[in-house]
This record gives sequence, C-alpha cells and structure tokens, in this order.
Amino acid sequence: MNTPAYPAPPATPATGNPKRKKALTALAAVVIVGAVGWSIYEYMVARHYESTDNAYVQGNVILITPQISGTVMAIMADDTDFVKAGQPLVQLDPADATVALDQAKAALAQAVRQVRTLFANNGALAAQVTLRQADVTRVSSDVLRAQNDLQRRQSLVGNGAVSKEELSHAQTRLLETQSQVAAAQAGVLAAREQLASNQALTEGTSIDQHPAVMIAAAKMREAFLTTQRAALLAPVDGYVAKRTVQLGQRVAAGTPMMSIIPLKNVWVDANFKEVQLRDIRIGQPVKLVADLYGKKIEYKGLVAGLGVGTGAAFALLPAQNATGNWIKVVQRVPVRITLDAEQLQANPLRVGLSMLAEINISNTDGKRLADEPRSADAALSQAFSASNDQAEQSVQRVIAANAGENYVATVASTAVKPGLSAKPVLKAVSKTVPKSSAAKAAIKPVASAS
Repeated sequence: MNTPAYPAPPATPATGNPKRKKALTALAAVVIVGAVGWSIYEYMVARHYESTDNAYVQGNVILITPQISGTVMAIMADDTDFVKAGQPLVQLDPADATVALDQAKAALAQAVRQVRTLFANNGALAAQVTLRQADVTRVSSDVLRAQNDLQRRQSLVGNGAVSKEELSHAQTRLLETQSQVAAAQAGVLAAREQLASNQALTEGTSIDQHPAVMIAAAKMREAFLTTQRAALLAPVDGYVAKRTVQLGQRVAAGTPMMSIIPLKNVWVDANFKEVQLRDIRIGQPVKLVADLYGKKIEYKGLVAGLGVGTGAAFALLPAQNATGNWIKVVQRVPVRITLDAEQLQANPLRVGLSMLAEINISNTDGKRLADEPRSADAALSQAFSASNDQAEQSVQRVIAANAGENYVATVASTAVKPGLSAKPVLKAVSKTVPKSSAAKAAIKPVASAS
C-alpha cells in the first residue's frame, strides 16, 4: 500500500539577529571613536609629556664624625630631633686638649718674650758699637800725641837735650798707643758683628711676624681648635637620623656618630628610559606626585640636569655585555628635579620616598647638559667659622699680654666670597728699635790710625 506524498513546506529565508548587529555596530563605533580620540590626545597632549614612576626623593645625608679621638661625655640630640646649624650634638672629654692648650699658651708667651728681648738688644748692641768707636777715637788721639812727642824728642837728641832713654820711652809709648788703637778697632768690629747678628734675627719683622712667634702661634691655634672640636656641632639645619654613638664610648677620629638630613633641600632623581630622553631639556617644568600624599598634593619642579651615565655604568659590578648570552636591557638615566621650597615647607618629603614625575617637554629650547660652572656653592656651612676666629683672637691676646706696651694689634680687611665669614687677619705693629745715629755710625768703616 502506497503512502501518499505530502508537499514539502516552503523554505524560510535566513534573517540575522538585529540586536546583535546593533551591538557590534555600536562596539565598532566606540572602538573607532576611542582610537581617534586617543590619537588626537596623543598628538595634542600626551606627546608633550614624558613620565615615570621610577623616581625617588634624594637629599644630603650629612655624616657627623669627630675630628679628634675622645670619650663621649654627653649626647644632645637623638633620632627625629630637629637641630639648628651650630647646635652641639655630642660632647667629648676635653681634658687632654685643655692641657695641650695650656702648654701651647706658655710656649707662645715664652717665644714672644724671647723675641721681645732680641728687639731690645738691638739698641744695647748699637750703643756698644758707639762706645767702641769712642774708644777708637780716644786712643787715636793718644797715638797722635805719642807721635808728636816722639818727633820732638828725636829733634832734640842731637843737641843732647834728650837722653836716649827718654827717646826709647817715647817710642815705646807710641807702640803701646798703636796697639791700643788696633785693640779698639777689633772691639768695634766685634760689636758690629754682634749687632749685625742680632739684627739678622729681627730685621724686617715685628714681634708677631717673627718666625719663632709664628711657629708657637700656629701650635696654639691647633691646640685651641682641638679643644673646640671636642664639641661636635651641627653643620646645617636638619633632622637627626641613624644615631649610633653611645654615652661613654671611646671614639676615634672619623667614627660615624649620626647623620643630619636637611629636608628643606631635598630633590627628586627620576630615572627615565633612554628612549624618553630625546626631548628632555634643563629648565623644563615637572609635575610630581608623592605616594605619601597621593594625587591630592601635586608638587611643581624644574629639570636641574641630566645624568652623564646610566645607573648600570656606575654600578659596583658593571654589566659584562661582551658575552654570548647577551640580552638587551633598556637602560635608565637619572634626571635631577628641583622642588619648590614653599611646597616642601608645607608638605615635607622624606629621603627615599617614591614619586611619580611628569615632565612637560613641549619647549625644547633648553640645554641637554650644563655648559657653565655653578655660580654658587653646592653646599655651605658657617657653623665652624667662629672657632677659627676665636683661635686667632686667643693667640693675639697672648701675644699682646707678653709683647709690652708698644704692641698694637689691628684687624686687616680681607676680601672673601659673598656669604662666607671673613677670617680676621690680625697684624701687629711693634715698636722696633730704629737705626739711631749710633746704629748708623756702626755701619760706617772704622777710621784707621796712622
């Protein structure tokens, strides 16, 4: 029995999902718009900036070390303390230094008095030369009288008015006076030699400029500075960190005790990839954000300079790239960025904090590297200038106390760099013995008697 055949149903035309098509179209449009927007942003904005999060706060970590050895008697500052420049930090036992200073003072006083005696001897020796010259004049007149007396007796010998014995006495008298003249002339020469020898020790100098006094004064300055260095002072304003010194500790010169960090002078070292350095110039503005405060506080800075080498080049163990298994690694170069002082005071940073740095490189008129020397000192401390001045003043007081009433000390002006304390140059005006008529006469040759 045959089954009747039914006609097949008509085929339904294939139609797509309209919602899916709309979603894909919208997604494509968003991608295209985003790409166009990013391209516009990259061309108009992003290409004018270079940024890195490999940036850290740096600062001067000033190590406090003693210049002399000694025992720690007191510690006046501890970690996190704020200290002012010139404030005592550590006190060493000054007993040994004080004894050495007293000895140096005594040696200087003795040297001044010895030199003062040399100056005084010039007048006495000049008077001695004058006295010897007077002896020459006196005995020379005796020679003339003896010669005249001998000539008279020689003229009377033929008449028998003068005996040969009297003539012999006259001749002997002449010889005696001539020998006295020779002795007096020798005395003049000896006195002149003594005067010249003493003048060689004093000529062209004053009491405080005499070599013997200058040597003793230098030793006293050294001893004075040693006593001052028993107190370790803070060289700058800053905060104490890493205190390691302990009370009663015996320390040697150069032993690290603590560190002082001036937080008002910190900067940022941003390590940029070598491919980012193409348009970075000195003086370009920088925006910085610290992880400590977040994006709510934005620091303003300026590019101060670019490093002259990569970090790997200055590493303790430099990379050995001439090997068979070499792999290229993108290098980074540190860029120093200065910060605004007012912002640092309002929101202080700590050394080592992480930063995000973004440099505006739209203006490339600046220099890649500095080509002129620094006009000001990179770091300066006036905390120690007072000790040098006090040492000089102490020396001058000792000299003045032992040099006599005619010693007058004056301060000579000294040209120094702006900002530096001028070290007084103390000179003395000592009343030396002038070359009197007696001294001038001592230089003239002695007239020989005929």
